[in-house]
Amino acid sequence: MSPDKMVRMANQIATFFETQPDADKAQRVADHLKEFWEPRMLDQLAAHLDAGGDGLSPLALEGAQRVVKTTA
Repeated sequence: MSPDKMVRMANQIATFFETQPDADKAQRVADHLKEFWEPRMLDQLAAHLDAGGDGLSPLALEGAQRVVKTTA
């Protein structure tokens, strides 16, 4: 998948959870990524984070960092 599409998808997930009443929205993003993204997508996300995570919203970035830490 293109990096732009991956970033767009992660940001859409974060946008959804931003509207939810949960206190730990970043963990909800991380849980969603871990549950629904296949390992190749998570590997690509990890590589994108290693390169700086350009384009990810703050919530998407924090959620992505959490899921990459738990799958590493």
